[in-house]
Amino acid sequence: MKISPHWLRDFVDLPVDYRRLADELTLAGIAVEGISGERENTVFEMEITTNRPDAMNHYGVAREVSALYDLPLRPIEAKLPAAKGKSDVTIEIQDPELCPRFTAQEIRNATIKASPTKIANRLALLDQRPISNAVDATNYVLWESGKPTHVFDLDLLEGRKLVIRRAADGETLKTLDGVDRQLTTEDLVVADAKKPVGLAGVMGGYDAMITEQTRNILIESAWWDPVTVRRMSKRHGLHTDASHRFERGADFESTVLSTNRVAQLILESGGGELIGSVIDVIARKLDLAPIELDRREVRRILGEELSDLEISRILTRLGFVLLSGPEGGYLVHIPSWRLDIEREIDLIEEIARLHGYDKFANTLPACTGGVIDQPDAAKDSRLRSSLLALGYNEGISLTFVSKDDAKRFSAAPEIDLANPISDEASVMRTSMLPGMLNMLAYNLNRGTDNVRLFEAGNVFEAAGAKTVELKRLCVGATGKAAEGGAHQPARPLSFFDLKGDVEDLLAAFTSWTLYYDANTADYYHPGRSARAVMDGTTVAQFGQLHPDVAAARKLRQDVFVGEIFLDRLYQHDLRQVRYEALPRFPGVERDFSFVFGDAVVFEKIRQSVVGLGIAELQSFIPVEIFRGEKVGVGEYSILVRAKFQSAERTLRDDEVAKWCRQIGRALESLGGVQRV
Repeated sequence: MKISPHWLRDFVDLPVDYRRLADELTLAGIAVEGISGERENTVFEMEITTNRPDAMNHYGVAREVSALYDLPLRPIEAKLPAAKGKSDVTIEIQDPELCPRFTAQEIRNATIKASPTKIANRLALLDQRPISNAVDATNYVLWESGKPTHVFDLDLLEGRKLVIRRAADGETLKTLDGVDRQLTTEDLVVADAKKPVGLAGVMGGYDAMITEQTRNILIESAWWDPVTVRRMSKRHGLHTDASHRFERGADFESTVLSTNRVAQLILESGGGELIGSVIDVIARKLDLAPIELDRREVRRILGEELSDLEISRILTRLGFVLLSGPEGGYLVHIPSWRLDIEREIDLIEEIARLHGYDKFANTLPACTGGVIDQPDAAKDSRLRSSLLALGYNEGISLTFVSKDDAKRFSAAPEIDLANPISDEASVMRTSMLPGMLNMLAYNLNRGTDNVRLFEAGNVFEAAGAKTVELKRLCVGATGKAAEGGAHQPARPLSFFDLKGDVEDLLAAFTSWTLYYDANTADYYHPGRSARAVMDGTTVAQFGQLHPDVAAARKLRQDVFVGEIFLDRLYQHDLRQVRYEALPRFPGVERDFSFVFGDAVVFEKIRQSVVGLGIAELQSFIPVEIFRGEKVGVGEYSILVRAKFQSAERTLRDDEVAKWCRQIGRALESLGGVQRV
């Protein structure tokens, strides 16, 4: 959200420049993510956490500034003319649990026109489009004090009354965005004598909106149940500035002030007459219970003795009322706008952040527990250090993914969240690939073309009534394997670069057998992917992302990813490094050139040779592969090299020749034809 620091001067005399103010607000927990503009057009881009709706407005931030610099905070005051007559508008609350308070004020003979320059400019600075003086007055009050309000054309309200009730099944409401919405009994509406005219706490209705022909206005300000507003907003796909605040808990005591403030702005810009006193219907009181604050607990948590004056100063500036409590402590009354303060520790947090985290001495906490056993710590550290050495950076993604991604990248049954924040994060992840692809896409979309990332974490699978957590490691890479220069051109990443990295990781673990085949999931490229099988168990699969999957996720260059199943890999011990003396006797190398059909992969060739059991065979590697017209369609020529060596003696030519014949027969048994 955006905040104008120049607007803050209406409420508090700023003692510092805007950039220093931004830094010190951020240190106090009211984060300023960016600054744009200059002088009176300076704008802070704020990141206000969801538990602080009181700070989602200029007056709330000004209150923080007041506490931060120990400055007086000027109150918001509504200056209204004397009211005429008595309003005949009636308010009826049928569901006090969902709407405990509703406030209204009538204005007659007002003129609807453009807003004054000051209001229009301030709203435009916050990217709010000016509409009319009446509508802009509600938006101005929203950004000034954080309280959503609404204005109705009073002449369009049937029976000159408002009823707060649950909607009936089948009722419809055309909201201000022009969409006809089907309502159910789960919806709470503001209705006139015949029909709904607003979706409570979310959006007003089209049939009673303010137009240029409007002359008589009814202003309303209410307090709505946060859970009900959140469910309605999600059900109808409507997220508004009003619902954003009501979902998090608005100020119960601000309805009268906000109503009067809107009335003041309308009367100042459009004239008219204030009719009767404010109509304030309280169906149920909301009282926040006081909290006991023990000074000894403040000392224990913060590790420092703060004076009574400092504690009192901070909490009083924030709007808390302190009375003497038991044993020299305090009994703290919570202001109506701080619904997030529920426990003693919440008050201590307020003291700490406004006192300044940087003012506390660096100390180590006392250890009261035993050592927590981390049996996989050495293995985790080995993999992490290896990946960092290979040029990968560690990333962290959300533990939640969309249902489509969960099904696309895993066959395991997913776990639905009871209250997901969005459809894109509605289930626990069953694979770490969606998060990795999102991180790679995030970098690519911002001009970073060479990316290597890894993430270690858990995936979650449903197992009946229980949940199973499995350890995983995910790697992702895209871009160049080597940068170009004067001596060589740039080389793009390939499948074999990723395969080499995976081989390095797996080589750290002991095993009897380790082989690779092409049996991978369908979201990998069928010709550029592989599976690693260690002692008969699949421990990894990796390769290039399938082109169709990459296109669906709008990845504009080749992406290579891999999944390592740590719960399986960690069943193997880390390989211990042992000294081995250099051989005293020379080795002998022999090359073999054969033509094979494409169906014969090198792993099958290697296994057939290793299976001969030649103790002196030290290595058997491919050297060159050739395809072309001279070989034939569906075939390839491969040059492989065998190295023989003994640690006890020099090998004889007849021995080497015998072994070469054995290798030749083994390759011929696979359908290979030796090239001369």
